[in-house]
Amino acid sequence: MNIVKFNPFLNRWPSSFFDEETWPELTVTEGLDVYEKDNKIVVEAAMPGIPEENIDITYEDGVLHISGKWQESMEDKKKKKTVYKSQMVRSFDYRTMMPRPIDTNSVEATIKNGVLTVEAKVAPEAQAKKIKIKTG
Repeated sequence: MNIVKFNPFLNRWPSSFFDEETWPELTVTEGLDVYEKDNKIVVEAAMPGIPEENIDITYEDGVLHISGKWQESMEDKKKKKTVYKSQMVRSFDYRTMMPRPIDTNSVEATIKNGVLTVEAKVAPEAQAKKIKIKTG
């Protein structure tokens, strides 16, 4: 790649600066983890920048649905002087099948550092049971 002098009057890089081979690749990673720990199913979902009042969690027919959305309101815009703004709406929509039936009365959700954690106890009928061997 050649070194190219930036010209501020062009207000953009020369088109030869980036071609298909050198353009950086944009990657997006899913932010959902589901695992089992101490007879509980734990689901962790990345929700960066979304206030907890804008997050909805539902559970129906074995499917956990987590969604969240945030967009700057008119009130937020009036409180500050914007120098540069790239309009962004943050939204997430996760759906996952729970690996085993859960006790719906034990579901708890917490959020910390942009990560939503949903925990639920495995339903008693889905827990492992020791089977005694009869002789005779």
